[in-house]
Amino acid sequence: FSTAITITEQPVSVSVPVGYTFTLRCRAQGRTSLQYQWFCQYQSDCCLIPGATNQDLPIIAEQTQLYTCRVNDLHRNAVFSDWVKVEVHQCVARGLPPRLWQGEPVIVLNPSEQRVEVGQPLQLQCAAMGVPAPSYQWYRNGNLLEQQKRKKLWISHTKVSDSGTYLCCVSNSHGEHWTNAVDVHIGEQSQPTSLLHITWCKIALLVGNNCYQHHPNLLAPVRDVFELSHLLEHLGFQVVSLLD
Repeated sequence: FSTAITITEQPVSVSVPVGYTFTLRCRAQGRTSLQYQWFCQYQSDCCLIPGATNQDLPIIAEQTQLYTCRVNDLHRNAVFSDWVKVEVHQCVARGLPPRLWQGEPVIVLNPSEQRVEVGQPLQLQCAAMGVPAPSYQWYRNGNLLEQQKRKKLWISHTKVSDSGTYLCCVSNSHGEHWTNAVDVHIGEQSQPTSLLHITWCKIALLVGNNCYQHHPNLLAPVRDVFELSHLLEHLGFQVVSLLD
């Protein structure tokens, strides 16, 4: 019978730092005693997890994977729980999440300012940890963007009206957190290249002091300015070098 087993508590997706320990839970009711078996999927492979035959599955987060639990009874009826995602963040800034973290949303990647020509695609990206995994909602100029509910905001063909200030609200059952607000500039393709060059120009000012009133003359600043100027020019900077 399809209703012989009813899952009463589904496992929940999470988004956690590497090394974090937590438990996936599945609960079900049936007409006979029930048996549980957990499975995981990494990339395209779905594998039974040996020994994972309890309602609770303890996990040490190592890599992003999908999980599901099969529940069967003595009459060979079986149902599967929802697939849930365990998203693992490999590179998290020091101090995140807070030491006494209760699973509230923690932003680990903020969007960055963008300059895009009209008709070109726009992508803004953010990411957050949370238990359960947080949901995302993007805003432009304080107005909710109904279709933008993922970590990545994507507009395939931008219009001038897409310009504005963007930010994302990240939330779960423990609360909400907002990303930094960033400006997006959508410009005409006919914009002069000289203006674009000025906008993105990188300039480095190097100052080396050799002579001090109450100290012998130094030799290193001259060499340092010379070597740093070559390094910065190689990285695309316009370098202004001054001595004393």
